[in-house]
Amino acid sequence: MTTTRPTLDDLLPIALDMTASLTSEDRSRRLVDAVRRALPCDAVVLLRLEGAVLIPVAAHGLSPDVLGRRFLRAEHPRLDILCRHTEPTIFPADSSLPDPYDGLVEGEPHLSVHACLGCPLLVEGQLVGVLTVDALQAGTFDEVDKRFLAHLGALAAAALRTSDLIDTLERHAQHQGLVAQDLVRDVLDRRGGFLIGASAEIASLRREVELVGGSDFPVLVTGETGVGKEIVVRTLHLQSRRAEKPLVYVNCAALPESVVESELFGHAKGAFTGADRARPGKFRVADGATLFLDEIGELPLSMQPKLLRALQDGEIQPVGADHPVHVDVRILAATNRDLESETHAGNFRADLLHRLDVCRIRVAPLREHKGDIPLLVGHFSDRVRRRLGTGTIRFEAGAQSRLSRSDWPGNVRELENVVARGVLHASARSRAGEPVLVSATDLGFGLEADPDARRTGAERPALDPGRVGGGSHLEPRSVELKGRSLRVALDDHQRELIQLELERAGGNWSAAARVLGMHRSNLHHLAKRLGLLRSAR
Repeated sequence: MTTTRPTLDDLLPIALDMTASLTSEDRSRRLVDAVRRALPCDAVVLLRLEGAVLIPVAAHGLSPDVLGRRFLRAEHPRLDILCRHTEPTIFPADSSLPDPYDGLVEGEPHLSVHACLGCPLLVEGQLVGVLTVDALQAGTFDEVDKRFLAHLGALAAAALRTSDLIDTLERHAQHQGLVAQDLVRDVLDRRGGFLIGASAEIASLRREVELVGGSDFPVLVTGETGVGKEIVVRTLHLQSRRAEKPLVYVNCAALPESVVESELFGHAKGAFTGADRARPGKFRVADGATLFLDEIGELPLSMQPKLLRALQDGEIQPVGADHPVHVDVRILAATNRDLESETHAGNFRADLLHRLDVCRIRVAPLREHKGDIPLLVGHFSDRVRRRLGTGTIRFEAGAQSRLSRSDWPGNVRELENVVARGVLHASARSRAGEPVLVSATDLGFGLEADPDARRTGAERPALDPGRVGGGSHLEPRSVELKGRSLRVALDDHQRELIQLELERAGGNWSAAARVLGMHRSNLHHLAKRLGLLRSAR
């Protein structure tokens, strides 16, 4: 580590980058690189302030999951001090205040930060973020001139504001009338997720959402179970002209066929036995707003013509009513099914698919953007930390490797569950508020010690389809067609996985549903389709 004292010449690259044609991501990364070249340090983080939360924009020298974390000022006294001061702060080596990055220094999970300084980033007196610089060796920053740090903070603030202004102008130029991005973040945070990731796949997904969100067209969101389709739908709604109106949710897979029509289109009083009062139905509730039809591929064939009429003409007819009712509803639908195959099989109407498929957004499975796993792990572990009240959460190298190498058939939802369970198990070894170190053993729960290892079919015990909760230890076999169609092979594999988890859960369907990342009602519906309903009782 160099101990050369920084000079104003070290700030020249930051100033030049402000006039260069760079993306905000490149601008932030180059700013961090310039700081670490100018100052002797082990870690540098640029954080943007949003409300009471500091969000890492770029970092060097820390665990990659830092970019997925959120730092509440109230939980981190050093960061709060930087925000409250108007000048740079160099913390004394004997400060008793916890450092937000203890245990997060890359390659040194057991070491704590011993030298820390930070600059508030102010633009016209308004705080827009902070810049933190840390070192493992005490006294590293004792000779750093505070005037240099003041100049550094001013340039960093201007660079951060420049990036934010460019992004804002681009968004407004492309999508006038979009809901403020802060609202989107706030609502999605409360709902438990963002479109987190720095991969090309997530960047492309964000662009599609921004492009389609401001329109009033129907959108069909497709993707495997657990990829985050609901988050995409909610983001679409929050970026639409109907954002101030409710997003009305319907899970088509959870509706018994006998009540689907009444649930969607409503019924008149006396329309059938037990209809002692009129019911508006989801379309009437969503009039002027947005209707989210989740698991649209599970909608009974008998109801599809009525849905088609609502899409074509904006008209619905409640059960028992004499006249149709006009509604103004935007439809957002999601499915994990291949609707083209379902159409060819006669399970889904082609004309309804064409109406729904005006705009299609595919959400990629996690195995196609594994580079985002560290960011997601950081985000999920940070949420678990707040719920459990633990200290900083760090993952050992072995745990990081297992998380990054897994194929994640349950996608982001499965990753979230594994991270939560791993942190919970690791936290049992720590006192409240102390740092938590998650090992590979803590993860467990279905992650193979070597994800590349695969047992041959001869090594696997045969399944008895009629047994549930029998206590045997089964393992899912690889999916092979063996003369079957793709749909039949996938159904067989789903049936086998469900039976496996049921046996592991001792026949408890709620527990099996949690492991499979499904709602219990969805699992029952799938079991019915796969011929396992009698076992589901």
